[in-house]
Amino acid sequence: MKRFGILTGGGDAPGLNAVIRAVVKIALNEYRGEVVGIRDGFDGFVEPDGIFKLDAAAVRGILPRGGTILGTANRGNPFARKVKRGGQWVVEDISGLIADNIHALKLDALIVVGGDGTLRIAREMSMKGVPVVGVPKTIDNDINATEITFGFDTALNVATEALDRLHSTAESHHRVMVLELMGRDAGFIALHAGMAGGADVILIPEIPFNPDAICRKVQARIDSGTKFSIVAVSEGARPQGGEQIYAIPANEVSVARLGGVGQMVSNYVADHAGVESRLTVLGHLQRGGSPTAFDRWLATRFGGAAIRLAAEGRFGRMVALQNGQIVDVSLDEALDVPKRVDPNGDAVRTARGLGISLGDD
Repeated sequence: MKRFGILTGGGDAPGLNAVIRAVVKIALNEYRGEVVGIRDGFDGFVEPDGIFKLDAAAVRGILPRGGTILGTANRGNPFARKVKRGGQWVVEDISGLIADNIHALKLDALIVVGGDGTLRIAREMSMKGVPVVGVPKTIDNDINATEITFGFDTALNVATEALDRLHSTAESHHRVMVLELMGRDAGFIALHAGMAGGADVILIPEIPFNPDAICRKVQARIDSGTKFSIVAVSEGARPQGGEQIYAIPANEVSVARLGGVGQMVSNYVADHAGVESRLTVLGHLQRGGSPTAFDRWLATRFGGAAIRLAAEGRFGRMVALQNGQIVDVSLDEALDVPKRVDPNGDAVRTARGLGISLGDD
């Protein structure tokens, strides 16, 4: 009998429970194996009650649920764990302790489901002899070697619906409606949702923008008789010659948090284009809720491929979607170069052809 472990790390994403369900059911049905869940990422290996058995009953009914039944931690880096001692925050490397605890559990494989940060930790743990298999998860869709990550489609649908809803109020009040979207340093959510939701301006990190170009687009629409405009802004977008805007700077506990570029754009348009402007920050609404059918389908396939890799002893690898097929790639290949929107790709060219401003003209 093989014994598998599974954890989810980083930010939550719709489809995580579908991966867990697939891993457990296939491990039980195909391999007569045992699966244990690790709570709250790698922290579960050192926290009380951090390990528990996952059986068929534990995963019953979780397929349509958002979030993760395992819990997650986006600051749970065992190589730089932040703990408070004597009233002061200190950084500790407990990776060796966690590796020892994993071996003590006699796990034949550990399936790690996460984004680039969590998968980088998984790669480092594999160098310590931990038998790791990776599953890519992020709403940002910024992991290389896979065409898409689960969670992205759900976030995209939420963002597109928000743009649809903003159209009616923008048109009614003759306003510019600015929607700030997640994505970190990748503009996939803003670009895809902006095109699907009929945005007039799309601002993404890969193409620094000129605020005056936004105003020119708004004014051109007014001159043509259209008194409203929709602007989709990725949280990581930045003005030409400027830097990204952070809502919360890095501190001793947390990493820096992007946010605020949407307000800057909205204020600039109101001040320089003479048009009333309103901002909506969609925020964590993009992360939550029931996953779309596509994300459930992809996450389930990823989970199935991951447990097969684990059972075959093929460690240090990540499952991926390429040309419609589930394949596996090395963690090195997946993480060496982050995926970004191609400024000269067909999606951007099509957006420009539709008359959408990318803020650089």
